[in-house]
Amino acid sequence: MFKAACPDCRGRFELAASALRLAIGGSRRTTFYSFTCPDCGTAVRKPAGERIVELLTGGGVRTLRLHSTV
Repeated sequence: MFKAACPDCRGRFELAASALRLAIGGSRRTTFYSFTCPDCGTAVRKPAGERIVELLTGGGVRTLRLHSTV
């Protein structure tokens, strides 16, 4: 279980790994995790630094690796 918060309704809750998605891009701007707030239904997207990426991948969160088209 992962602790999370919604910036819209300010709800605080715990989410299972299956409720989170992690996207790893080529930069900090394109590396983020997302979830749907269980309280208000808002789609939430937050930046993920190295430590967050380690915690989420280690906890079984599904990961999408984004590839550059350059």
